[in-house]
Amino acid sequence: MERIPILKMGPFLLVTIQIDLYDRLALNLEEDLVKMVETTSSKGVLIDISAVSIVDSFMGRILGNIASMSRLLDAQTVVVGMQPAVAITLVELGLQLNGVYTALNMEKGMNLLKSKMDISISPQDDGDYSFE
Repeated sequence: MERIPILKMGPFLLVTIQIDLYDRLALNLEEDLVKMVETTSSKGVLIDISAVSIVDSFMGRILGNIASMSRLLDAQTVVVGMQPAVAITLVELGLQLNGVYTALNMEKGMNLLKSKMDISISPQDDGDYSFE
C-alpha cells in the first residue's frame, strides 16, 4: 500500500505531497498524520502542496479534516505552496478550509507555525532542537 512520507522536524511534522492524490492515498495520509500527531505530541503540521496541480472537493475536505483533527490534538496545520489554479478551484468549490493556515512557501509556513506555538526554536550542533 502506497503512503506519503511524514517527517518529524523538532515539534513539527512535515509532509511534502509530490503527486496528485487519489482518494485512498489521501485517506491514508489523513490517518497517518493524525496518528503521528498523537504519538509524537507534535505541535504543528506543515503540508507542502506545491507539486499538486489538481484539487477536488474530496482533497479539500481531507485538508480540512486533517486541520480539525490536529487542532483537537493540540497541533496547528499550515498548508504551503498552493498554486493559483488550486486556490481558484477551492474557492469555486466553496471550500472554506476552516482551521487551515496558509503560507506561500515552507520558510514562511515554519515561521507561522513557530509563531502559533509562541516559542523560540533553534537547532543545536548535533541536529536536535531546543525550545527556549
